[in-house]
Amino acid sequence: MSEPEPVRSTTPPPALRVVETALYFDGAEALRSAAAFYRDTLGLHLMSEGDRLVSVDAGGGTVLLLFHRGETAKGLRWPGGWIPPHDGSGPLHVAIGIAADQLEAWERWLAARGVEVESRVTWSRGGRSLYFRDPGGHSIELVTPGTWDNF
Repeated sequence: MSEPEPVRSTTPPPALRVVETALYFDGAEALRSAAAFYRDTLGLHLMSEGDRLVSVDAGGGTVLLLFHRGETAKGLRWPGGWIPPHDGSGPLHVAIGIAADQLEAWERWLAARGVEVESRVTWSRGGRSLYFRDPGGHSIELVTPGTWDNF
């Protein structure tokens, strides 16, 4: 039996999208507060809740993971395999896509809930963004189409 020929492609197989991203919070109470913010203020569905991790349906087949800071630095062995260690520090950033015609409604919604908009940006491609902070101090952006070539 002969050896298979080596792959000669000069490009990697295509990526589909980012499926999940993570934010980290200091302690179980901060994690619960963050979960309530993403559920009640941003209207996102919580898929699972625990002392180590809250998983949030961020729309479009994406998942926002909210972790108790430091707990992931140990890695996790479970029946399905091993999740390697990871962690984050300082204020991180995540952008959530919204419809262009909903930007003002979002701004009113956030104001009514006492969420201060930190910045407003109009991008050269026509997209617009609102920036604010979650309870952990992370930079959250609501972004409309026209911000990037692909959104």
